[in-house]
Amino acid sequence: MAKPKTQNKTIETVEPIGDRVLIRKDEDRKITKVGIHLPDKIEIPTITGRVVTVSTIIENNPDYPIQQYDKVLFNPKESIPVDFEGDNRLFVVPIDDVVAIFRRDT
Repeated sequence: MAKPKTQNKTIETVEPIGDRVLIRKDEDRKITKVGIHLPDKIEIPTITGRVVTVSTIIENNPDYPIQQYDKVLFNPKESIPVDFEGDNRLFVVPIDDVVAIFRRDT
């Protein structure tokens, strides 16, 4: 009699290497700021997102003031999509393609 296979539930993580960060891009907007509803077939490239993690090189470099959970603006051209989630919202982005960090005055 064959033994049933038990699957170990492991958590898979993604850690960027080199001068890169892992970003979860924001949802695509289907309504413009003035309230115009866009059809589902139109894809507007959303280039904002939240930093999930940064590489150790970036983390230890004081020239890069970026950290986990920062909201950023990035150029998606050189980004590598991570096929980790079904909706492909995770991207490994070279630090040079992160063009702005959104900050709030406290």
